[in-house]
Amino acid sequence: MLKTLFFATHNRNKSSEIAALLREEYIVKNLYDLDFTEDIPETGTTLKENAAIKARFLHGKTGMACFADDTGLEVEALEGKPGVYSARYAGPLANAEANMDKLLGAMREKENRQAVFRTVIAYIDEYSTEYYFEGEVKGQILYEKRGSKGFGYDPVFKPEESNLTFAEMNAADKGRISHRARALQKFINFLKS
Repeated sequence: MLKTLFFATHNRNKSSEIAALLREEYIVKNLYDLDFTEDIPETGTTLKENAAIKARFLHGKTGMACFADDTGLEVEALEGKPGVYSARYAGPLANAEANMDKLLGAMREKENRQAVFRTVIAYIDEYSTEYYFEGEVKGQILYEKRGSKGFGYDPVFKPEESNLTFAEMNAADKGRISHRARALQKFINFLKS
């Protein structure tokens, strides 16, 4: 029988991506599945802090083992921005298109296109012990959007391991090399040990 993992997110894209990576061993339930509609304020100044805030929120509400993640795109020429503010880069109500447009505008005159996508997963077990798992993938910011798959900054990020952006890859190929997949693999290895 599959075990259930509770994921502190309202992001259905992220939830689907993680569920696909875990499908053979776990059922992933997100905040919608648990009828939590209130927003969890992400007030941390690092990815680790934000992941912990979300995991602690859900654990505090349910007492169940749960996990959360936070992801950021760190662009070398922008001194690590948007980083922890990636989801809100173009403002608190911004969507992915607005965030990408702002990023491409900021990068217009930059020759250095190096960037890192980073994910931190915070897991809190049934005994309230916290664990953290990090994954990253290096790549470049393109000059224009390419591809229609994925979400977030996927159309403007090309990982070093490929000539395709994340938005041009199928889910299985992205799932082999993405920052989230790398953090998740460490998490899965921990759960199995």
